[in-house]
Amino acid sequence: MKSAIEDKVIVITGASSGIGEAMADLLAARGAKVVLGARRAERLKRIANRIGENGGQAAYMEMDVTRREDLVKLTAVAIENFGRLDVMINNAGISQLYRMEELDLDGWEQMIDVNLKGTLYGIAAAMPIFKKQASGHFINIISTAGISIVPTMGVYAATKNAVRTISEALRQESEGRWRVTGISPGYVSTEFVSNIKNESMRTTIQKQADQIAIPASAIAQAVAYAIEQPDNVDVGDIVIRPTAQN
Repeated sequence: MKSAIEDKVIVITGASSGIGEAMADLLAARGAKVVLGARRAERLKRIANRIGENGGQAAYMEMDVTRREDLVKLTAVAIENFGRLDVMINNAGISQLYRMEELDLDGWEQMIDVNLKGTLYGIAAAMPIFKKQASGHFINIISTAGISIVPTMGVYAATKNAVRTISEALRQESEGRWRVTGISPGYVSTEFVSNIKNESMRTTIQKQADQIAIPASAIAQAVAYAIEQPDNVDVGDIVIRPTAQN
């Protein structure tokens, strides 16, 4: 029996490592044609080559989600290589963790640009294609940080909750034309923590992650579950985290 994922064309941002790489591997193994975007071209090339060697199909493009034109070009890669676009996964994200009084304005702007505007740019790039096809699926990778608000994560959680709000509005506005899924991971074993500038927070979070983090493949499985549902079934929200996480 043919998998519901087989032959779907799926764009993934932040695809060069972690959750993005895990999604690329799993979805390609299930027969999807994946289009990978990230800033690290050599990593993308390695992942795409591995997928090809394993019998899958992958294209890639070096890009930055903070540049709107890059998202347009990335979706164009999907059309040029595979003729359509079925799923847009807005996965790229970054976290900078400081108390508000420390005024990490550069970090605030970085998170707004990547987490919020990057997701909006992804939606804007895919939307004309989905409207023309009268079908499509937006998957936005959010975070459990937006569910449980704690000190140092105020702005990060705010960007993720903005994506959560946008996702729900987008779902309601679809009127059956496209599907929208929000995935909120907890602690996941990835390189994500290494980008945190605040050394004490980076050390604390890495220690916690080392103790309880789940593999990135667990998030990929949740994404696959949402994609493989029948077209008239919309999986709205999935929260997936370690059993030991508060």
